[in-house]
Amino acid sequence: MTTASPDWEQRIAALWAAIEVHQPGDFRAQMTRLADELPIGHPLALFEVASANDSTGEPGAAAPLYRQALRAGLTGYRRRRAVIQLAGTLRNLGRADESVALLTAERELDPASLDEATAGLGDAVDAFLALALADSGREREAVALALNALSRHLPRYNRSLACYAEALCDDPGR
Repeated sequence: MTTASPDWEQRIAALWAAIEVHQPGDFRAQMTRLADELPIGHPLALFEVASANDSTGEPGAAAPLYRQALRAGLTGYRRRRAVIQLAGTLRNLGRADESVALLTAERELDPASLDEATAGLGDAVDAFLALALADSGREREAVALALNALSRHLPRYNRSLACYAEALCDDPGR
């Protein structure tokens, strides 16, 4: 089961909204207390604790929890967030190639199989993939990916920018 009560969700949202007023250790402790209200191994609890660790400077503690949350059946919007966040964490831990692999697989999912909110994170997938590509020595691919994602949001020059982005990968010696 990957749901929790509306009350639990509201308390999680309130804690995240107040992250700036907490010391990192206190924030993690409060998140752990909320997570402990769910059954052991619950994917939402694992994800929220992973995110709390990640957001407070503990990426080494976050990575295995993200993996556990995904293995435990995390779904939908939080599943995609977990993949993005795990990939970002791996990149920060010096494992950019692993990050590239995760995000490339995520990018290849059929958008029609995703709900609107989850599909809406597609540009976030591209942004984090661009960072991982850059850290992997694939800077031109990274810039092309970022520019292509950006081109979808510009009021003008969309087609031109998308074509220039494609050309970056077509002519790597330029």
